[in-house]
Amino acid sequence: MHGAELLLLLVGSLLVTAVARRFDWPAPLLLVAAGLVLSFVPGIPDFRLEPDLVLVLVLPPLLYSAALDSSYVNIRKNLRPIGLLAVGLVLATTVAVGLVAHLAVPGLPLPAALVLGAIVAPPDAVAAVSIGRRLGLPRRIMTILTGESLVNDATALTAYKVALAAATGAALSWAQGIGVFLLASVGGVLIGYLLGVVAHMIRLRLADATLESAFGMVVPFAAYLLANSVQTSGVLAVVAAGLYLGHNAPRAGYATRLQETAVWRAVDTLLESGVFALIGLQMRIVVADSHVTWNLLAAALIVLATAIVVRLAWVFPAAYVPRGLSRRIREREERPGWRGTAVVSWAGMRGVVSLAAAFAIPLDMPHRDVIVLFTFVATVGTLLLQGLTLPTVIRRLGLRTNEAHMDVLAEAQVKYHAAQASIDRLDQEVADTPTPEQTVTRLRVLAEHRGNSAWERLGRSEQEVGEGPAARWRRLRQTMLLAEREVILAARNAREIDDEVFRRVQRELDLEEAALNRE
Repeated sequence: MHGAELLLLLVGSLLVTAVARRFDWPAPLLLVAAGLVLSFVPGIPDFRLEPDLVLVLVLPPLLYSAALDSSYVNIRKNLRPIGLLAVGLVLATTVAVGLVAHLAVPGLPLPAALVLGAIVAPPDAVAAVSIGRRLGLPRRIMTILTGESLVNDATALTAYKVALAAATGAALSWAQGIGVFLLASVGGVLIGYLLGVVAHMIRLRLADATLESAFGMVVPFAAYLLANSVQTSGVLAVVAAGLYLGHNAPRAGYATRLQETAVWRAVDTLLESGVFALIGLQMRIVVADSHVTWNLLAAALIVLATAIVVRLAWVFPAAYVPRGLSRRIREREERPGWRGTAVVSWAGMRGVVSLAAAFAIPLDMPHRDVIVLFTFVATVGTLLLQGLTLPTVIRRLGLRTNEAHMDVLAEAQVKYHAAQASIDRLDQEVADTPTPEQTVTRLRVLAEHRGNSAWERLGRSEQEVGEGPAARWRRLRQTMLLAEREVILAARNAREIDDEVFRRVQRELDLEEAALNRE
């Protein structure tokens, strides 16, 4: 893919994402659909997926950003169900899909079929999480889906490596295969954790928000490449580093946190838009390379159905059987509701990692074209079938949560206690140092405003009352900020102040307005 083609892909995918957000549609699905349509438009270049581009330049930052934004506490709390999905289900899908493909396609060797199974085994939770967040899925389900997507690629890529070795004549014994898996998983987590510790220590000593953010952007690539260079899991290294740094982010400066949040959201949007569009755009290439026949297409649909059914058959027993066998699990974990379990079982959309792994198969490997075709059908099929129906499934099941109300209550409580602590600290300071009364009054009012705002929002959500004092304060302050913006903009345009002065003052107003909108 040349530079001009890459630029066209990114710009076009961002425009499609903008349309999706404008009409509140799931952007990943619209991007895939748009790619499918455009792939056959005359004059459209061949946007051939480059495996190294995806696995080295796209996957690490996406995983790292997701890990930074994930809750280490919640993932650790749900580590058992996440492990059953990210490890157990991936291996079960690898075997089941491999056996079915071996039986459905005459002449397809079992090792090559297992390569296919490993490729289509890991779901990509980007589409599911975006839909779930929009529809308000319970936090535990979101944690399980996100945690699964962070780890399952490592399991699948390790199984893929073992199966590919067998398919190309470098067969590994069962003991060697297990050793490869253990080395990849344990070594990857250890490298990622150590790199996270070192990166955190360095960043705390940089004392420069821009430099800290730039350094942070290097971490996922360093973790991935370092782990891969010693034959461990680069995926797990990236996830471990991201979880560690995200959990310790409160120790960083506020400027770094604000800047990193904006940077990684922009990176996520750009990369996710590009890769989902790229999935659809592979249609023409796959059809041209695979010599599609009706028999092959029927077998591909059977593999697609197998991947879906295996997840359905795995999730419900995995959710309830361990609880029936272990009293400790019953005591430590909340009982999963059947509605939430059903949603998890249907959220099995595959993503670009599967396609990248398929395209990375050596060109001289027999049946490579069949594996690529089946992977494409499984990826696009799950995205469109399950992705388009998942919102309906969630609504029909009536899966609702009161977590938003509980979050507001918890926020109100912690803000109130924090405000009281700040006022106590203020009283201690002014008792030792003479301070103008107007300064003390202003600081006290600001603290009380922050302490009361969440309580007022909680009251309005319950009673639907009119505009509260805190809301009116925010609205009036925003009106004042607008007047200030008009003045500084007029001064800049009249050349009364330099652009550097204008940007400095504008940033102060932006930060205050951001805080007001957050409240």
